[in-house]
Amino acid sequence: MAEKLLEIKNLKQHFNVGKPNQVKAVDGISFDIYKGETLGLVGESGCGKSTTGRSIIRLYNATDGEVLFEGENVHGKKSRSDLKKFNRKMQMIFQDPYASLNPRMTVGDIIAEGIDIHGLAKTRKERMDKVYELLNTVGLNQEHASRYPHEFSGGQRQRIGIARALAVDPDFIIADEPISALDVSIQAQVVNLMKKLQREKGLTYLFIAHDLSMVKYISDRIGVMYFGKLVELATSEELYKNPIHPYTQSLLSAIPLPDPESERTRKRIVYNPNIHNYAEGEAVEMREITPGHFVYCSEKEYKQYKTIYAK
Repeated sequence: MAEKLLEIKNLKQHFNVGKPNQVKAVDGISFDIYKGETLGLVGESGCGKSTTGRSIIRLYNATDGEVLFEGENVHGKKSRSDLKKFNRKMQMIFQDPYASLNPRMTVGDIIAEGIDIHGLAKTRKERMDKVYELLNTVGLNQEHASRYPHEFSGGQRQRIGIARALAVDPDFIIADEPISALDVSIQAQVVNLMKKLQREKGLTYLFIAHDLSMVKYISDRIGVMYFGKLVELATSEELYKNPIHPYTQSLLSAIPLPDPESERTRKRIVYNPNIHNYAEGEAVEMREITPGHFVYCSEKEYKQYKTIYAK
């Protein structure tokens, strides 16, 4: 059994609480992330994927629920030094490589910011040596350290973002749609770089994306989100082979295939949430249909799914 690195228990992130326009961006989701794995989180835009990532790393204070990192509650009361220690273990690669880098700072200073905050270099030479090593790690040159973000392409900027996240030697990285703003060929380079770094440094990833084919390539397990809820969780192989929840089936039917023949015959499955028709007070929760394959369903749906899929 792999060791649990992160436990998310009934996490809720609501905005405008108590107002008529209250938004339940994340509404009571629970899952675990194991050391050394990549958990993919997918779903349509606005389903709460990025908010989940930001709540886990405490960029947002959670409305309710727990996030346990190595057994310690991230959202518990923490002193400044405790927060600093925790921030070093958990880092984030942001979605927009254009907006997430300070245009007034050189690349060297952007990458070294974490090194400075956590006092990881005693001399200026040691600091710059670390920056050069990180630039080489992500496929850039040390002369890039003196340049500014606007002098780089989108793929290069995302590499700088990865170098910045790696600067403090974290255990866990949340990659929030790190490839959505990049060209297809560059996407593959960035994802391969992330896989290589994971092997070399034993990193654990939460990989948030809506490109389903890329998520399958990088992830060990995949969670599917819909309207703030986690509706299905399984290994990537199992999820693509046997999607159970109607929303997952709809999502996978939307993946375009690079084959004109199959594209002509591909049938889209339209998801209608009204098919569930839950009674008031009915217990709807994540239930295990086959080993390791969890689906958000009622007791009645659970029995139906077990009959069809648990063979």
